[in-house]
Amino acid sequence: MSSTQPLGRTAAAPLRVRDQAREAAALIAFSAATASCLAVALLVLTHLGSQG
Repeated sequence: MSSTQPLGRTAAAPLRVRDQAREAAALIAFSAATASCLAVALLVLTHLGSQG
């Protein structure tokens, strides 16, 4: 009798709170950087549009 596990049933270790906090901080930083870049791009486009 074989005691092999099915392929889809691998036990993944749960993330620690520290790891979850690090991932959340990275997501917040990425979102802030993306929003800032979009805001600067819109300001540049508005400035260029008002000149011409």
